[in-house]
Amino acid sequence: MAGGGGRRNGQDPSPQTDHHSDPSHQGWGRGHGATLALVAAAFSFSLMSVCVKQLHGRLPVAEVVLARALLSVLLSALLVRRAGVDPWGQRRGLLAVRGLVGTAALFAVYEGLMRLPLAAATVIQYLYPSATALLAWRWLGERPGRLLALAVGLGWLGVVMVAHPPGSGAGPPQSAIGMAAAVCGALLTAVAYVSVRELGRSEHPQVIVLWFPLVSIPVSLPLVLLDPVLPTAAELGWLVGVGLFTQLGQIGLTHGLVRLPAAPATTISTVQVAFAALWGWLLFGEAPQAAVLAGAVLIVASVVLSQAASQTRQPHRS
Repeated sequence: MAGGGGRRNGQDPSPQTDHHSDPSHQGWGRGHGATLALVAAAFSFSLMSVCVKQLHGRLPVAEVVLARALLSVLLSALLVRRAGVDPWGQRRGLLAVRGLVGTAALFAVYEGLMRLPLAAATVIQYLYPSATALLAWRWLGERPGRLLALAVGLGWLGVVMVAHPPGSGAGPPQSAIGMAAAVCGALLTAVAYVSVRELGRSEHPQVIVLWFPLVSIPVSLPLVLLDPVLPTAAELGWLVGVGLFTQLGQIGLTHGLVRLPAAPATTISTVQVAFAALWGWLLFGEAPQAAVLAGAVLIVASVVLSQAASQTRQPHRS
């Protein structure tokens, strides 16, 4: 990574914690541990998506975001206390920005999930790796190669395939609002992920996770009060599932992102597309459409190229 906050002797500097006693560095590590954390995060996020779909759009998106945040803030506070670290962190402004951007991404992602087939919504979400690679280059100094332009082009072509607009001959078009929400969610996710990479230079992973719901609650609560809908017992169970699986996903994702460069880390997460296709078929009878499968291939290819672009141009550091 570029700048004075970069790695020294293969480790991320952390002036507040000792890496041998810090709980965030035990059991996860780098390499295989970070990869497993990201795969586990993808699995958890796929289950979160299932819970959102099971709500069938009856509850306002703000209410889903708030429920997720309330459960997450309780779990995160317990984990921060267990880790014995300062919950307020060092760079509170950036922590707040990460929480705000992440909250906006949640609104968009949940809206997309409620309006699109599960596989289609998840495929669109994976526009974020190429955007992450571009932002990581400009913000973190993780320089991509020329392959990034091809990655971005393939990603957006994949979006067109998934949307199969009128006249394409690929079937009825997807919801325009759902597509717009999913794309916005992907772009906001890229900003949030790069901010996590930057915060990983100075902040404990659990502190980064904690600040997300700390910001989400005051953002979503006023919107819920404007249009409250009382959930049924079944919907309450699905809301708990949204909060629980999102929290598990955030923990794994944060541990992975602070230990791997942004592009390869997000590449590993594409396994969520396979999970989503499986759940959509088994639980919602959403047989994968040819256009969605073709778009998925293009978008996953763009993710792989994003990783290659980062690896070929990123300077070696020992």
